[in-house]
This record gives sequence, structure tokens and C-alpha cells, in this order.
Amino acid sequence: MTLTIGVDVGGTKVAGGVVDDTGTVLVQARRDTPADDVGKTRDVIIELVAELAAGHDIQAVGIGAAGWIDSSRSTVLFAPNLAWRDEPLRAYVSAAVGLPVIVENDGNVAAWAEFRYGAARHADDSMVMFTIGTGVGGGIVLGGDLVRGAHGIAAELGHMLTVPDGHQCGCGRLGCIEQYASGSALVRFARAAARQEPHRAAALLQLADGEAEAITGPMVTAAAKGGDPVSAEAFAQVGRWLGTSLADMAQILDPQILVVGGGVIDAGDLLMGPTRRSFTEALAQRSRLPVAEIRPAELGNSAGVIGAADLARRI
Repeated sequence: MTLTIGVDVGGTKVAGGVVDDTGTVLVQARRDTPADDVGKTRDVIIELVAELAAGHDIQAVGIGAAGWIDSSRSTVLFAPNLAWRDEPLRAYVSAAVGLPVIVENDGNVAAWAEFRYGAARHADDSMVMFTIGTGVGGGIVLGGDLVRGAHGIAAELGHMLTVPDGHQCGCGRLGCIEQYASGSALVRFARAAARQEPHRAAALLQLADGEAEAITGPMVTAAAKGGDPVSAEAFAQVGRWLGTSLADMAQILDPQILVVGGGVIDAGDLLMGPTRRSFTEALAQRSRLPVAEIRPAELGNSAGVIGAADLARRI
């Protein structure tokens, strides 16, 4: 049995695990991310790998990083929530731990995990995954391989234009899908409605001590599950926009499976129901043709570790 280590590096935590070739995480470890210090972040990764490798015959290390990775899967070109700028992470870590290392975008590693071991494990050709968190990320698998693009930075699904001249996005464009189908958008929709119709958002506002601006994503989820109409409508808005983007992917790529992951899917049918309805309406003209099934992600917070470890196995 081949053992590899997967490391998932985010803005607040570095999580790692020893993973076997069935996608099972055998041992786990975690550290806080010193996000504003390049050297300390690198040291935390190396310490974590050394701890996980002790007592195991490790073949390679995969690192999933929240940023843009070059085509050689070695350098973090830019990480919006970390201090990395043209950081040769693979060389540093490999030299320190004495193992082959691969570096990949965090959205790609999560998508790969779902393709290999999660919601799309029965697909043999293709999958598109949207990850709905604070922003929108994702990954694309075609012909059984990750789509990385000429420069290594393909599949930035959150930055597809959805609403011309729409809300300002952090990428600099106006109207990206990230501004309409993310956790941040969910909160924005709910806050706006709570300000305009506080009587319909009574349960939600109670959770926020009566302050619309104090509303958070978990509050919207909790209130929606309890029947709060404003919260349910906020999910419906996110689902409507997400469904149209999934339909675009079905039209452009015709994948076998469409996967929706990220923290927002904890809401279950509150999100997936309107997403599927919007998807079906957008593809009404394809009603007699085969079309991808939409499935919720299955691996949760373990996807980054599992996907990074499996990609390391393929070095």
C-alpha cells in the first residue's frame, strides 16, 4: 500500500494527513497559519510533514495552497490570503523533508478528491466542481485529468462574468459569479432583506441581536432551517445564480457530473433545491438530451488533504 501526505494550506490553518491509496486518512495533524510571514508558514508546513512522516513509509507530499500555482506545480505565484509572492514552495519543502513534493491550487485538489473518492467517484471521464465558501472556487476534470491551463491557473470558476456591470469583485471585475453565489453573497442578500423587511426576518434578526449588519452565514443557515422566509429567500437567490453557472458548464463542457461543495452546502435542500430548479430551467431546450447530474460534495474538510495526497502519488 502506497502512503503519501496531503497538506491543505489556508489563510487560517494548515491541515495535513497520511493518506493511503484508497483515499483513507490514517493520521491527521493541524497547525495555525502564520499567514503574514512567508518563512514561518513554510516552517509550519515542514514541521507538519515531519510529524506525519514519523513512523510511516511516505512516498511523496502533495500541498494544496489557496493561490495561483505555476504550470510546473512548484511555485506559488500569488496567494490573496497569504504572504506568498513567487514562492518556490516545492523546492523548500522537498529539500527539508527529503521527499518528492507537488504543489497545487486548493480548489483543484478538492475537486480531484471528489472525482477520485467522493461525489464523482463513479465518473470515469469528467466532472466540474464549484466550491461555495466565502468566495467561489472550483476545479475541472476532463478526460480523467485536471484542467490546469497553459499557465497553471485555469478553472477560476468564481470569476466568470454573470452580471454585466454588477457588484465589484475582489479580482477587479464587476459582476463575477462569486458576488452572487458565494457565502458572502448569501449574507449580503439576507442583510439587505432584513433591513428592508425586518418583520419578515424576525427569527434571523433575533439571532443577530436585532442588528442586520451583524448577520452571519451560519445565522442565515440556522434561521432558514427554522423557517425564516428572508433567510430561505437568500438561499434561493444564491441557488438561482449557481444553477445558471452550472448550466453554462453543462453547455460548454458536457461533464458527467457537476459537484457543489463548500460550507454553504450544509444547508442541504435549501441551497440544492433552487440550484437544481434553476439549472433545469436554464437547460429546458436540452430536456431530451443527456445532461450532467448535480451532486453535493461528500468529503467535506478532508477533500484538500485527500486530493493533495492522491496527486502526490502521481508525481
